[in-house]
Amino acid sequence: MSAKQLLLIDDDLELTELLKEYLSPQGYEIDVAHDGELGLSLATSNKHYDLILLDVMLPKLDGFEVLRKLRASHLTPVLMLTAKGDDYDKILGLEMGADDYLAKPFNHRELSARIKALVRRMALLPTGTVQQNLRVGNVELSPSAQQVLCDGNQVELTGTEYSILHLLMINQGNLVSKQDISEKVLGKKLAAFDRSIDMHVSNLRKKLAVFTIEEKIKTHRGAGYLFLVSA
Repeated sequence: MSAKQLLLIDDDLELTELLKEYLSPQGYEIDVAHDGELGLSLATSNKHYDLILLDVMLPKLDGFEVLRKLRASHLTPVLMLTAKGDDYDKILGLEMGADDYLAKPFNHRELSARIKALVRRMALLPTGTVQQNLRVGNVELSPSAQQVLCDGNQVELTGTEYSILHLLMINQGNLVSKQDISEKVLGKKLAAFDRSIDMHVSNLRKKLAVFTIEEKIKTHRGAGYLFLVSA
């Protein structure tokens, strides 16, 4: 099995060296950039990365600007590294298309678990196999092509948004709890006051709303979400 390719964008030289020493034996090949400009250049190069670890506070380009520019052309999974307790950074990162976040200082085992969950989820997305498309009303999801169409228009989703939509559509008409979404999509238990699922669903709604005025995802406050079955 080939090593998974990670890109670590962080200006903390000591931390990046420690993470390379910790993660390399787990089967990851890690490229490091210590500023936002180099990080963005590597992230948008021809090299395939399975995951990008992106710090918020960076010289030259901050993490949000790197993410904004990256999302204009690439859907590579991104795990944002934020300041502990800074909810603004967490929410803004998710709004801009980050897949998950982890507050510094973090436990290395927690980081490893988050990385494995995101990389595993992407690896499980079907490629090259013929699977039946899902269609609910004017939304069609193709597992084999990892493509979503709404009224015949392609909807560009991040891997996390795609996985959430897939989970909701296969359970169409039935409530899916936030806990289930967090565990099955992000690979972690839902923590108190964690708004990551809310932000991903909000982003998903906005992208679908570009092509349809129909409400697709209904919120049951405090419980979860359901994908509405069209009449």
